[in-house]
Amino acid sequence: MLEITFLGTGSGVPMPQRNHSAIYLRYEDVCFLWDCGEGTQKQIFKSGQNFMKIDRIFISHWHADHWAGLIGLIQTMNLEKRTRPLEIYGPEAERFVGDLLDMDYWGCRFEIKSINVPFQGAEITTLVKEDLFEITSIPVKHSIPAVAYCFKETDKINVDIEKAEKLYGLKQGPLIGKLKEKGYIELKGKKVTLEEVGYTKTGVKAVYSGDTKPSSNVVKLAENADLLIHEATFGQELDDSLDRAHTRASDAGEIAKKAGVKKLILTHFSRRYQDVTPLVDEAKQVFPNTEAAKDFLNVKLKSQQ
Repeated sequence: MLEITFLGTGSGVPMPQRNHSAIYLRYEDVCFLWDCGEGTQKQIFKSGQNFMKIDRIFISHWHADHWAGLIGLIQTMNLEKRTRPLEIYGPEAERFVGDLLDMDYWGCRFEIKSINVPFQGAEITTLVKEDLFEITSIPVKHSIPAVAYCFKETDKINVDIEKAEKLYGLKQGPLIGKLKEKGYIELKGKKVTLEEVGYTKTGVKAVYSGDTKPSSNVVKLAENADLLIHEATFGQELDDSLDRAHTRASDAGEIAKKAGVKKLILTHFSRRYQDVTPLVDEAKQVFPNTEAAKDFLNVKLKSQQ
C-alpha cells in the first residue's frame, strides 16, 4: 500500500491553512518526500509521520517554496544523530545541494548524495529501481528547469489457487511458493507454469506534476495512473496573455482525462483563492473524479487485481 500525506498545498506565499509544497510518501518501510517547502519538518511532526525515516527527497524545481524546508530538515536530522545517507534528487541537484551544505560551519555527520535529474526533452528517466517499486521522472514546462515524478509499484503475478487445483490438483503450500519463485514446477511429469495458473496484480501508480504549464510530458508519465497530483495555481480567469508558467484547474482536468488516470487531486493553490471550490468545479467539468488537496490530507492507494 502507498500512503500519501500532503504536508503543504499552497504556492508562493504560504497561508495560515496552507503550507508550502511538500508531499510525504510511505510504501512498506520506505519513506520519501516530493518537494520540501519552508516549514516541512514542522508539518511532518503535526502529521504524525517520521522525518528520520526519509531516505530520499525529490525536488521538482529550485523555487524556494519547493525546497527551502531542506535547510531545517537536514539540520534537525543532524541534531538527531542521523548516520544513514540521504539522497536528494532534482534538476541540477549537485549545484544547489552543494550551495545549501556550504551554508553550515560544521557540515553533517551523515552523507548527503545529490543526484541530477534530466530536465530537457521528453524521455522518462528511471531514478530508483527496487524489487517492489520504481521512481521515474520527466521534464515539464516551467520558468526554470523542472520535472514531474512518478511512483510505480511493481506488478506481481499471483497464483489463482482455484484454477491451479482444478487443472493440476495444486493446493496452497510449498509447491505454490516454489511456482511463484521459479515461474514453473514439475508435477507428475507435467510442467506447470506461473503464466498458466496465475494472474497479474497491477501495482499502484501515482504521479506528481510539480510546477508546470500544461505539458504533454505529464500526460505521458501519468498514463493510466491511479492518482495524478497536479498543480492548479490559477483558475479560468487567468489571462492567456500573461505567461505565469503554471496550470489552470481546467487544464489539469484535461491532462487527467488525456492520461486516463483514475483520480485527480489539485494542489499548489495561489493565495488569491481562500476558497478553492471554484477551481475544483472548473476541473470537474472536464474530469469528474477531482478533489482539492488540503494540508494533512491522507490518501491510501492499494494495488488492484
